Amino acid sequence: MKLTSNSKIIVVVILLIAVSGIVWWLTPEKNSPEDRYTTVTLSRGPIAQIVSANGALNPVRLVSVGSQVSGIVHKLYVDFNDSVKAGQILLELDPSLTEAQLQQSEASVLSAEASLDLARSNEARTRTLFAQEFVSKQELDQSVQALKLAQAQLAVTKAQAQRDRTNRVNTIIRSPISGVVVSREVDLGQTVAASFQAPVLFKIAQDLSKMQIDSSYSEADVGKIRVGQLATFRVDAFSDREFQGTVRQVRLNPTTQQNVVTYNVVIAVNNADLTLMPGMTAYVSINTAQRDDALLIPNAALRFRPVDPIYPTEKSRVDSPAPEGSKPEIKTPEIKTPEIKTPADKKKSAKAVEKTVVQGSGSTIYILENGQPKPIKIFTGITDNRHTEVLSSELDKGADIIVNDKSQAAKKPAAGGMRFF
Repeated sequence: MKLTSNSKIIVVVILLIAVSGIVWWLTPEKNSPEDRYTTVTLSRGPIAQIVSANGALNPVRLVSVGSQVSGIVHKLYVDFNDSVKAGQILLELDPSLTEAQLQQSEASVLSAEASLDLARSNEARTRTLFAQEFVSKQELDQSVQALKLAQAQLAVTKAQAQRDRTNRVNTIIRSPISGVVVSREVDLGQTVAASFQAPVLFKIAQDLSKMQIDSSYSEADVGKIRVGQLATFRVDAFSDREFQGTVRQVRLNPTTQQNVVTYNVVIAVNNADLTLMPGMTAYVSINTAQRDDALLIPNAALRFRPVDPIYPTEKSRVDSPAPEGSKPEIKTPEIKTPEIKTPADKKKSAKAVEKTVVQGSGSTIYILENGQPKPIKIFTGITDNRHTEVLSSELDKGADIIVNDKSQAAKKPAAGGMRFF
């Protein structure tokens, strides 16, 4: 089939459009550096470094009230959330069994006292007869021994009576401290068995106006925490309110779970309005470091790296292969140490070495110079996960730092695009 002149023109136009599109797609953008790169201005301001963890609110002093004797709960005087005073009766156990044991012990005391009186009379009579030589020395010794046994038996029965008397008193459970009943573990008519260990009947918080948070911090963060540091926290019950506390203790006992080591950090909390309740989950943040006037740089600038071949990164220049047949040259920075001859020279040498040490970690950022990214070495300090403190660099307030390459962001394929099989 022969094409007409009009058809030929249409085909040529379509080919030109296709070729132009391909050329346009393959040709790199020629945007100006100001349009291509996103920059921010280096500024000064306050910054605070914070470490976070979860914890639980607990009373400063929580006493578990138990029972030393067994029995059935006969009377119950307090319930949940009741305020109690030290010495106040909480409950009474059925005293029938303990009273019977006490009466038996008291009867044993009376029997032992009668035996002692008899032994004492026999000893006195035998001693008189021995003086008149009517009995032997052996009979006298036996009467003295019987007297001592009677005295010992009386002491044993008195001790047993005192024990049973104490058990009778212990059937009345009293509060050891003044506070609030936060837990009641028994009901009226329940049997309390105290054979091997004292069962817990109540839990009493001494003072809910003073509470504490027991939080777990990882070993990577615990080294930054010190006693007296300010802590802020939130609870789910009052999500729109921020509470404050103070680090009171960093406990030395570690806890290891799945090879993760954590330490308990105790935070003192003032709960004068009794808003917070025991057991609430607290999301704690501790201010470990703060600067009022620091040179700040966005963390996005620390992550930025140019990828164009005409702008090789520092790593690509260092890791570029050496020419074939030659050995890579490794340059080690030379450190000049003053010659030490006297103690004064030793002090000067120590000061010189101290000046060479720069606190913080080294990073590389890029500024826009003559339309190209220029790497700058900086040393960073604390961070709040949005900005980082600059400790030492060639920059100053007002410098423009590159944080993003718009052309690279535009060339990224959209997520969830068409898949070819």
